[in-house]
Amino acid sequence: MTMNPAYDMTYRVEQFERGRAHRVRSVDQRLGGRGINVNRVLNQLGKYARATGFSDHSFAAAAELEMPVDFVHALPWVRRTVVISESGDGTATALWEPGPRISEPHAVDQLRVRVAGMLSDMSGMVIAGSLPGGVDPGLPAELARTAVHAGVPTICDLDGTALELSARVPGVILTPNTEELERLTGRPATTVPEVLAAVDPLIADGAGAVIVTRGGAGMIAVTANRAWSAALPEPLAGNPTGAGDAAVAAIIAGLAGTRTPNWPALLTDAVATSAAAVVIPVAGEIDRVLRDRLMPTVRVTELEPVAARS
Repeated sequence: MTMNPAYDMTYRVEQFERGRAHRVRSVDQRLGGRGINVNRVLNQLGKYARATGFSDHSFAAAAELEMPVDFVHALPWVRRTVVISESGDGTATALWEPGPRISEPHAVDQLRVRVAGMLSDMSGMVIAGSLPGGVDPGLPAELARTAVHAGVPTICDLDGTALELSARVPGVILTPNTEELERLTGRPATTVPEVLAAVDPLIADGAGAVIVTRGGAGMIAVTANRAWSAALPEPLAGNPTGAGDAAVAAIIAGLAGTRTPNWPALLTDAVATSAAAVVIPVAGEIDRVLRDRLMPTVRVTELEPVAARS
């Protein structure tokens, strides 16, 4: 589910320097937004996924050429995101435009109806990204609560108030990066012990699991009783823009259709899939050959969660 989609623009330059003109070597434009990227990676993993949320007519028509969609046409226009990708060392600089305000007064009710109609066929749901103007930040939590109550594994990959409210939904899966976790909890989350301490209250409040993405340092997953870290022996250089979306796609694929996830296997897949996205200059794509090659190298270590120590 992508409520605030975007046209993702990638400009490739040799080296980016502030305050000077640059000759762009190439430009890519594609449909984007966190949920769109998750949907695209799921399709590459061989999973059927449908994109929904809010859009305008042009974006929805373009998306329909690439993937199954069921958007509410409620936006006056769709924003752009710009990534400046440096060919020298793979450094990426991102610029995010704000989204428009919802123009259709009944848009939220229409989205509720769409989600309710899909529940019986869902094996997993992801609510990802920012919200357009005029949408209550409690809407993702409301939709997540409905899905979890219906027995559908649900990931909320959000930030700010929307993440704070979604974190209170019993059984929901949260996938913040370290910065989002720090904003959510008001606690530092740099080291492994700090991450575990920050996540502990979220688990105590009923979250089904929290998977914290840590860039090149891998991931930490915490459930009610257990915790694990997972990482490659060495991080890969490249464009990290779509790495989190690729990880979320692998996580929901591992959670779908099961009540007892194999967390070490799931984390192995998520780390390898995320790394396979880093080497691609645009978000929403993975190098599937590299993913298969990396999976045996992922190191998963069981940790002692804070709850077990107390």
